[in-house]
Amino acid sequence: SHMVFITAGMGGGTGTGAAPVVARAAREKGILTVGVVTKPFQFEGARRMKTAETGIEELQKSVDTLIVIPNQNLFRIADEKTTFADAFAMADQVLYSGVASITDLMIKEGLINLDFADVRSVMHEMGRAMMGTGEASG
Repeated sequence: SHMVFITAGMGGGTGTGAAPVVARAAREKGILTVGVVTKPFQFEGARRMKTAETGIEELQKSVDTLIVIPNQNLFRIADEKTTFADAFAMADQVLYSGVASITDLMIKEGLINLDFADVRSVMHEMGRAMMGTGEASG
């Protein structure tokens, strides 16, 4: 592989513990390593948030690029009818969108066509990155 995406919900044991280990293994093999992770909702508690922040700091050491998505921001697009299950499904969709937006740059035709070398030159040892999306019509 030339590129690996590591996606995880941070704050628990699995993603927080495994993501840095997987990232280190990939980087040791010279693979471009991109982390796309979520931080917990506030209702999940301070302890889970602290665990997430510690895990994110650890993951940052082992990835080329890290995109951190605060789940709490999803409430900007949710409404009072949004269930907890729906909120977590939205978080999964945002993770997917983060990965898809990068891979689409390489595989979909468009005004800007990039190959892996272009993506690697931008994302190699980039550090923290931001992701934004927009939609318009008319």
